[in-house]
Amino acid sequence: MRLEAVGKRYGRGRWVLRDVHVEAPPGEVVAFTGGNGSGKSTLLRIAVGLSRPTRGTVAARPPVVGYVPDRFSPNERMSAAAYLTHMGRIRGLTTSGAAARAGLLLDRLALVGGRHAPLRSLSKGNAQKVALAQALLVEPGLLVLDEPWSGLDADAHGVLAEIMTEVAASGGTVVFTDHRESVTRAGATRTYTVSAGCVSLLGPDSGWAPGTDIVLTAPGRGRAPRDLVWEELDGVRTVDRDAAAVRLRVARESADALLLTALRHGWSVERVAGMPNAAAIGDPR
Repeated sequence: MRLEAVGKRYGRGRWVLRDVHVEAPPGEVVAFTGGNGSGKSTLLRIAVGLSRPTRGTVAARPPVVGYVPDRFSPNERMSAAAYLTHMGRIRGLTTSGAAARAGLLLDRLALVGGRHAPLRSLSKGNAQKVALAQALLVEPGLLVLDEPWSGLDADAHGVLAEIMTEVAASGGTVVFTDHRESVTRAGATRTYTVSAGCVSLLGPDSGWAPGTDIVLTAPGRGRAPRDLVWEELDGVRTVDRDAAAVRLRVARESADALLLTALRHGWSVERVAGMPNAAAIGDPR
């Protein structure tokens, strides 16, 4: 997908976006970072086709688009499962197929209250899980997420990261916004900044290059560490998890603080590379 010379304004008001050029290729996770009011949400609405650009064009948009808005607050009596089944039927699934897919997604996202919880009873974070599920009912060629981590619990953060990776690995494109640079650095293969309606691609010389590599492991039996949302910690650029360890790439200036946080939460430091005196750093316990 490409945004070519896109501009947007409402009526004769100020330009919300100006001369935007963006590429979001298949298989990539593309992030937009910027402050409130910078134009990020407007950019996403244009990308998914909910808003038409005043100038310019959107080319090569995949036919199947999943979209999670920044606010999803349905005041409905119907249950989460009933809502998703209805949305699945609108998107071409059979009733049984939509219900099965809805149940699978809600179980994976661990909706508090279960799949039969009324939409109007859900917290912000659980409503966000339903919004994410509706975007995934049909496998999207383009998944667009506006501040998707807002309100989610720590476990759901990890599931969302897995889903984004899976969509990209299957040849889809993932586009998301977040105002926190640590999150966009950790989750994206390509990052744009949005400021006052102008969009710029961050390159390898923009201070986002790899820094310190840290490998952390859980301690022995009976000493389970407290969980951390690694993507939200300052300076974290990439996160790779498996059953035995967490591997992080961190900005050098943030490495000391992250190591201290990890140790305080019960994690052990297995390896640190890419910072002075790295060999001397270890678990002090």
